[in-house]
Amino acid sequence: MKRIVIVGAGQVGQSLAEALSADGHNVTVVDTRSVCLEAIESHLDIRTVNGFGSHPGVLESAGAREAEMLIAVTDSDEVNMLACQVGSTLFGIGTKIARVRERSYHDYPRLFSPDAVPVDMLISPEAIVTAQIQRLVEHPGALQVLDFADGLVSLVGVRAYYGGPLVGHELRNLRRDMPGIQTRVAAIFRRDRPVRPDGHTVIEADDEVFFVAAKEDIGAVTSELRKLDQPYRRIMVAGGGNIGRRLAEALAGRYEVSVIEQDPVRAEQLREVLPEGTEIRVGDSADDQQLDRSGIGRTDVFCAVTNDDQANIFASMLAKRRGVRKVMALINRPGYVDLMQEGTIDIALSPQQATIGVLLARVREGGTATVHSLRRGAAEAIETIVSGDARNSRVVDRRIEELHLPEGATIGAVVRHREVLIPHHDTVIHSGDHVILFLTDRGLLRAVERLFQPTRRFF
Repeated sequence: MKRIVIVGAGQVGQSLAEALSADGHNVTVVDTRSVCLEAIESHLDIRTVNGFGSHPGVLESAGAREAEMLIAVTDSDEVNMLACQVGSTLFGIGTKIARVRERSYHDYPRLFSPDAVPVDMLISPEAIVTAQIQRLVEHPGALQVLDFADGLVSLVGVRAYYGGPLVGHELRNLRRDMPGIQTRVAAIFRRDRPVRPDGHTVIEADDEVFFVAAKEDIGAVTSELRKLDQPYRRIMVAGGGNIGRRLAEALAGRYEVSVIEQDPVRAEQLREVLPEGTEIRVGDSADDQQLDRSGIGRTDVFCAVTNDDQANIFASMLAKRRGVRKVMALINRPGYVDLMQEGTIDIALSPQQATIGVLLARVREGGTATVHSLRRGAAEAIETIVSGDARNSRVVDRRIEELHLPEGATIGAVVRHREVLIPHHDTVIHSGDHVILFLTDRGLLRAVERLFQPTRRFF
């Protein structure tokens, strides 16, 4: 396991520290805010250091000389980049990861090189969340849409509803109703408890169903599971900050997009940079009269992405009461996410959970290529690249039924030479395969990693 220094104890830093600690890593968190550090110490066995994460003395106190990785996720791009610079120049830390939100930095990749600012990986929670919302808009009815194997495979979560085509039928009907399309239900959650799916499993209303399919087949499968969902046309974005602007740019041209921004100066800036045809309105998105004037009654999707959790929640509740089909709210506080996901709001978006998967894929070893956190961090979907041979691997050249996967772990898809395979019990795993697994409990991770990691002496 690695020694890791995290600079920044905000929501992203706290969530990341918790996830990395659960994976068994030796984690130290640095921040100037004693309240945030005390919150971490109160529920995690993690060392903390109070001070500026870009100061050499503070980093040395945090164990930078022995650290293998530094992850800087403060709210300041410049502090994050400088922390990576100090960590590399003075302490020789091997891997440096920085949260960088300003888009102009990303436009100049030459800045981030060993002879400039030595950052090995840039992360932007805003870009990650924007991509997440875009996928949800493109797939009506989905609660989550996650990509694997360079976009060849998607894992999609949907909720079964009373009267829907999925409710009351066995899963094997999917194969009969969609000849020529391969898909697999990877997991089912019923009243927050996992149900192991097989061909005879009968779906109940309110079940949360996760299925895997080749990306080009996702629309057909979603349509089969939720026939009543029609494509979206009108999108309203509450908040014109980094995420709101990115989202409007990504959706303009394919959808009718309107943005509500409270700051008149920011609204004018948006008018100058957003594509022609994007409607910009100045006002408070948490004001019901403002929403009515903005045409909320004709809106298909409402996305509240301001910097204020409470404003996002209230505006989304108002939008839902006005009859909007899909309502999404950006929520930073983990407690609010859990509360809102079960209530009026259709989808609570957590920048921390969206970002953690990207970071975990970089931190973990053993061929892990992609990690997606599911169900507010309780479950995971991972992509692992198989390596080794039959002499040193427990999985290479073996049928899936021979792998002894732990209870709660399911192989949803295998990508071989860019061909997507929906595996069966007799499918043989080859070296070089990309295997997509669903873990109903992230506590199963270590057992799965041990299974797929080659050993020097297997026989």
